[in-house]
Formats: sequence, structure tokens, C-alpha cells
Amino acid sequence: MSDAATEARPGYETGYRTKGYRAYVLASLLVVYIFNFIDRSIFGILTDPIRNSLKLEDWQMGLLGGLAFAMFYTTLGIPIARVSERRSRMMIIVGSLTIWSLMTVLCGFAVGFASMFLFRLLVGVGEAGCTPPAQSVIADYFKPGSRATAASIYALGVPLGGMVAGLAAGPINDYVTGENVHHLFESWGWNWLTGMIDWKSLEGWRIAFIAVGLPGLLFATIIGLTVKEPPRGYTDPPNATKPEAESFLVALKKLARKPTYVHVVAGASIASFAGYGVAAFSTSFLLRVHQLTLTQAALIFSLVLGLMAAIGVFLSGFLADRLSVRHPTALSWMPALGMGLSVPLYWLGYLSPSVALMLPPLMAAATLHYFYLGPMYAVSAGVVDARTRATAVSITLFAVNLIGLGLGPTLIGLLSTTLKSMMLSGADVGVTLQVCKDTALLSAEQIAACSSADARGLQWSILVFATLYGWAAIHYLLAGKTLQRDMVAKTA
Repeated sequence: MSDAATEARPGYETGYRTKGYRAYVLASLLVVYIFNFIDRSIFGILTDPIRNSLKLEDWQMGLLGGLAFAMFYTTLGIPIARVSERRSRMMIIVGSLTIWSLMTVLCGFAVGFASMFLFRLLVGVGEAGCTPPAQSVIADYFKPGSRATAASIYALGVPLGGMVAGLAAGPINDYVTGENVHHLFESWGWNWLTGMIDWKSLEGWRIAFIAVGLPGLLFATIIGLTVKEPPRGYTDPPNATKPEAESFLVALKKLARKPTYVHVVAGASIASFAGYGVAAFSTSFLLRVHQLTLTQAALIFSLVLGLMAAIGVFLSGFLADRLSVRHPTALSWMPALGMGLSVPLYWLGYLSPSVALMLPPLMAAATLHYFYLGPMYAVSAGVVDARTRATAVSITLFAVNLIGLGLGPTLIGLLSTTLKSMMLSGADVGVTLQVCKDTALLSAEQIAACSSADARGLQWSILVFATLYGWAAIHYLLAGKTLQRDMVAKTA
């Protein structure tokens, strides 16, 4: 078919602009989301180095990894989404990327709990303006029958961002010193920069924050100049209503009357609670239980498991678009099946005595449990019309991130600290949490007890959280009962 004939067809059959440009836009938004998750998840990779450097406990690291980031990230998402219903969505994305990248750089200069809390909070402020407008843009570029695939490709930013964070943070922390950076800048003739900052005194984890934050500032300029704002509702079918923007309360009431949406948000929130909680301490688990280096731990969880998670995220949308032709409720039962099967696999993996035995079940579980992510976005954008999509996605993310990102790392850190304290009390070797911080004063038996409690407390906390995927699966199954009725833009 000629280009002219293609352009003459309605947007709901072709999508907005050319296929190549749509691919570029989607790739650009994916890179933005990758930066989003690099800057969000690098903290979890560097948990133990930061904890040891700033002399903090797991519960404090949980607060920094969860509540500090999520406080404004969740509360600002909805008002930013409301603005994006009326203003340029791409400009909001560009501004947000600039803010969170700069704040990530500043995390490398934190001097204690309070300053790190502030910078993490401001990273969340920036990242709040990413996904709601991005999902709205995607829905206007891609026809209804391609949206789940497009949403799942965008959602690849979650595992890919985690992978890149691990590939960068682990080796930088272990092998790059402030002295190396100082000499590198001197060799480039950047003496003005070496005069501004005492690079020699910076630890590896600080350099990692700086290294992953700076590229985001450059990419913000690139997408601001090359990605165009699409017309709202361009790809909606002709029978889809195109009302003026609704008030937030009207949009909220409309969504509350959609059981499909309510169950998907509930299931995704529980899955996110478990996922963010486990991810915040995944590298710490390998350091404490299997005695690996940070680079080894980061490579395993970020590259091996992250790759499997990426496969699961892509398949979640790709298969849903194709299975929905014959099985209209695939957006419901497919993620439910994946999460349900992941629970026994996670137990088998986290209880395995060696890394070799641990990896196969965890790789399978990572692929399966992420089946929920693409359908979450597809349902959120599909149950409402064009003028309410960014709001619907922002409400989804508000619940998912308040419960998942805000409470997941915080409560798993608290649970780990509590279990560690209980195990130390049961060991009867005369040590407490506070005493364990100064190993120079302890006997070999006491040091062993501290290390064992540190490892086992975290291990059982992770197992408790992984079990919650079963609960999330039930909500996705229940969503299937009303899925066909509630969707405005059919996926077939």
C-alpha cells in the first residue's frame, strides 16, 4: 500500500505518523524510562556500601530506598498528570528528566541520612512527571491493537534500567576510585573541575551516582528537540467519545466504577510492594548469604535476572495483544498465571544453598512475575477515553508506588531489622544490633552471630514478600470477570 493511501486511513488503523517515527518515539520514551529506573534502582544496588559508609541500619536504608523517594513521587504524579491533559506532555517529560538526573548526581555528595533523604526525595519529584504523560503519548501514537505491545516495550525500562544500574554501579563501586577520576580529568585538561571538587576523597558509590546521573541531562536535550507532541485522541476509533478534560473527581468516580481497573490496580500494587521490597535488598542478599562481591551480586541480579525480567515484560504485552484476539480476557489470566507460578520458584531459589542452584528457579520466576506489568498499563489506558488517560495512569502509579515503592523497601527493611534483632536475642551470645556495628570489640563467636542474623533476617524477609505474588494473582483473575465490559478501546 502506498504512503498516500496509508495516510488517508484513519489513525485508529494506522497510528500517528510513519512506522519508523513511531518506533523512534517509542525507543526514546523507553530510554527515558530506563534512565528513570537507573536513577531509582541504583540505590538498591549500592545499599550495603552506603549503609556502611554512612553507618546506617536496614530500616534507615529502607526509608531512603522507599519512602524518601516515593513521598513526592506518588503525590505529585496526579497533579502533573492533570497538567499534562492540557499542556505539552513531551515538555513535561523533558523537564522531569532534567530534574531527576541532577538530583541523582547530588546523591553522590550526601553526607548523612538527612541529606540523602532530601536528594532522594527530589529525585522522586522529577520522576513523578515521567510515566503518566509518556503513556498518554504512546496511546496517541499507536492504534488500539498495538497499544499493549507498545506499553510492554515502554515497560522494559523497569528491568533494563535495573540491569544498567547494576552493570554500572557494581563495577564503579568496586573498581573506580576518586583518585582515578581526578587523574582522568587532569589528563583531559579539565583542571577547573578538579579544582571545584575534591574527587580524590569520593568513594566508589558516590562516583556511581554521579556517573549515571549526568547522561540523563544530555538526553533530555535530545528528546526535547526531536520528539513531537501528538494530537490527543488521534488513534481512538470513531465511536470513542472525545470529551473535554474532566475534573479529577469525575475521573476518579468513573474509574472507581470499573471493577477491572480496581482489581488490576490492587494486584499491581501488591506485586509492586513485593517487587520493590525484594529489589531494594537483592544485592545485599547475595553479599550476606552467599558472600559475593558487589560486582558479582549486581551482575547476577541486574544482568541475569534483569534480562529474564525484560523478557517477561515484553512477552506480557506481546502475547496479550495476540492472545486477546481469541481469548479476550488474556490481559487478566496471563499475569495471574505468571505471578502464581513465581511464588514456589522464588521460595526454591532463595532457600537454595548455592548460587548455581539458586539461579534457574529465580530466572524463571523473574520472567513469570513480570507478566503483570504490560497488562497493567494497557488496562489503565484502555478503560478510559483520550482526555483521561494520563490521569488514569497516574492514579494507577499513585497506588502502585505509594504501596509498592513507598512501603515495600521501608517495611522489608524494618522486617529484616526486627528479625535480625530476634535472632540475636535467641543466639544468647551477648550482642545486640548496636553492638554488632563495632566488630572490633567482639569475639569471633559474636561476629559470626551478627553475620548470621544479618543474613538470615534478610533471607526470611525476602521469602515473606515473595509469597505476596500469590495474592496479587487473585486480583488479576478477578479483573477478568469485567474486562470486556470495561474496556473503551478494544485490543482486538
